[in-house]
Amino acid sequence: MMTSLFLIFEPSSSVLSLPLNWLSTFIGLLFLPMMFWLSPSRWLIVWSKVTSTLHGEFKSLLSPSHVGVTLVFISLFSLIVFNNALGLLPYIFTSSSHLAMTLSLSLPIWITLMIFGWLKHTQHMFAHLVPQGTPPVLMPFMVVIESISNLIRPGTLAVRLCANMIAGHLLLTLLSQTGPHILSSTILMILISSQILLLLLESAVAIIQSYVFTVLSTLYTGEIN
Repeated sequence: MMTSLFLIFEPSSSVLSLPLNWLSTFIGLLFLPMMFWLSPSRWLIVWSKVTSTLHGEFKSLLSPSHVGVTLVFISLFSLIVFNNALGLLPYIFTSSSHLAMTLSLSLPIWITLMIFGWLKHTQHMFAHLVPQGTPPVLMPFMVVIESISNLIRPGTLAVRLCANMIAGHLLLTLLSQTGPHILSSTILMILISSQILLLLLESAVAIIQSYVFTVLSTLYTGEIN
């Protein structure tokens, strides 16, 4: 009986109807006491430099009125990159490859920005619907186009992260399933080498997609002055 390959991305492990696969999202909380209360390690020093660099970059993208917002996006980046990296380990469910996870991150951010922007900066939000220099004839069409592009922002953020994580994991799964059917040792070594290279690529994608998700969220926030 043929089964869909996408079933590997569905959470299936459960005890008493409790989905255990989603517990991997909260494993990072176990490392927080060790990180904050023990003496600084090399890993903690490197992570502190990464967060300080992200803080400076996010601060340059935001207006001076957005004080302290960078901490929210650094926390968001940390959560996504941890879940992406955790999904590279065997037998651990990649929660960031599920739309339920990615939408729960992008949708609240977008709704918060929209409520705050339309209530506090209504005129500025209307001005965003018509770019500067638009001919009067095209203004009604630009309002429709900008409104649609604004409405699909949370969906594009969620689908971008979800699709990129699924694509790499699906390719690794397809290649690994061909291993038992290979008789030649040379082809098997090529397959293992390609798997290692793909795993390195997925490690880079896990970091890049976390960065892209966070930077786009920061840019959307910067539009709300």
